[in-house]
Amino acid sequence: MGEWWKEGVVYQIYPRSFQDSNGDGIGDIPGIISRLDAIRDLGAGIIWLSPVYKSPDADNGYDISDYYSINPQFGSLSDMDALFAEARKRGIRIIMDLVVNHTSDEHEWFQKSRRGDPEYRDFYIWKPPRGNGKTARGLPNNWTSYFQGPAWEFDELRGEYYLHLFDKKQPDLNYRNPAVIGEVKKILRFWLDRGASGFRCDVINVLYKSSFGDGRPGPVRGMEHYLTQEGTHRILREFRADVLSRYDCFTVGETSFATLKDAGDLSGPDRGELDMVFYFDHLEVDRLIAKYVPLPFSAKKLLSRLTRWQQGLDWNALYLENHDQPRIVSHYGDDGAFWERSAKLLGLMEFTLRGTPYIYQGQEIGMTNFDFKGMDDLNDVESRNMDALLRGKCVPAPLRWYWIRTASRDNARTPMQWSAEDGAGFTAPGVKPWLGINANHRRINYGAQRNDPSSVLAWYRRLIALRAGSNTLKYGPFAPVYGDSRVMAYRRDPAEDAGDGPYTVILNLSGRGAKLPRRILASAGGAKIVLSTTGRTEISGRLEPWEGLLLSQH
Repeated sequence: MGEWWKEGVVYQIYPRSFQDSNGDGIGDIPGIISRLDAIRDLGAGIIWLSPVYKSPDADNGYDISDYYSINPQFGSLSDMDALFAEARKRGIRIIMDLVVNHTSDEHEWFQKSRRGDPEYRDFYIWKPPRGNGKTARGLPNNWTSYFQGPAWEFDELRGEYYLHLFDKKQPDLNYRNPAVIGEVKKILRFWLDRGASGFRCDVINVLYKSSFGDGRPGPVRGMEHYLTQEGTHRILREFRADVLSRYDCFTVGETSFATLKDAGDLSGPDRGELDMVFYFDHLEVDRLIAKYVPLPFSAKKLLSRLTRWQQGLDWNALYLENHDQPRIVSHYGDDGAFWERSAKLLGLMEFTLRGTPYIYQGQEIGMTNFDFKGMDDLNDVESRNMDALLRGKCVPAPLRWYWIRTASRDNARTPMQWSAEDGAGFTAPGVKPWLGINANHRRINYGAQRNDPSSVLAWYRRLIALRAGSNTLKYGPFAPVYGDSRVMAYRRDPAEDAGDGPYTVILNLSGRGAKLPRRILASAGGAKIVLSTTGRTEISGRLEPWEGLLLSQH
């Protein structure tokens, strides 16, 4: 009925935290190969592989120094070829992470650019000092980095500033230079020819900088000069026409501060750019500034956000977790008394929305946020920069730590919890992993759930199988039914020739029981329970804490 990437389920692997095969405390490609059967048994048919390229790891691999080589920590090109081959044997496709807004400052292109090599001189965005040398007044403009502080770094060798929207070791490429676009096309072809089935495109809507005037005040100053510019649309259409259209592949773009219109322009089926996009709106319902500074949660507000994107885009990329977000059961769920039930409810929500579902490693077993005690336990550059920013604004240390603890990217990056033993089955007992292992791996782990029919893992397998057999859940239109502070409900009406549905989804996103509103009962008249997070089989007038129900009227 649709393209394979609409039919399938994607499983994201963060390589350094997935499986260590050689006892150095860092996950690697042979480790991924050893766990392919677990991904197949889950029912996922696509792997999104976070960066494995050569990198000095200033931002955990998102600072690439060679797009054609593998980071030796992870293995070799022959290991990567083996991963493609072994995945293919199991009917699993792999999409790569495409990080081309910036490179590492250790990339050969940048080193040649800073030395004035004629071929590479304009590969990056260089500007001379403005006014008074290297002081703040000497910066080319007032733009700030996504990682806080000025977005410009002075290079003594070249005598100019270079732009870095992220870390200072991640200089931005200059997409006004056709040679840069040509090099990216070579990268695309190299990996597609080698076995990749597409790309997750990192911060893809900031590629083209239209102008370089001072920015207006905002969370990241200067965004109006580069967010989702026409130049970026033009570049993406060129990538599609010249390379991507010649392969059986798909692209999903991570978009920064994207509006619904931006997302539609980037991924509309007639646009010839991306196939779908990741946005952040649905994960910021209870946040004041992006994922930091908590606000009270509202199920009605979440339903409103979901409805906006479900009805506003032709096709959605569905996700609740990734390597940059806290664990969803610790964010919107309850990782204490109702850990299992809330983890199941959130999975039910994701898999009953319209779009391609993405599971982040460990989500399928209900992994939680880290249990670290302080900043010294963290590895994440973004968290460290946020701590420095908040400290500069005189935010008290306990409050700084609370905000960072609940939102840090390291929450998702703790090693995968495969077993209850020391090392969590991720690495050998006695080996110090690159990032601390959550102590709750004794209780929450793959081995404990693998053969348990009531586990979170079994629930995800069931959700994936249910979606695979339902054209309504995959393609049917979405309609909101009801929302209040704790409870929300929506319908999935039958798609054309679906043969199943309609479905009503009812979710109590709270630790308190709730009355089942009449509007929901009226909408689901004559329905039967297909799935329940509490195991109930009959509809009543009340919902239990963290009860999620999937009802069918077919």
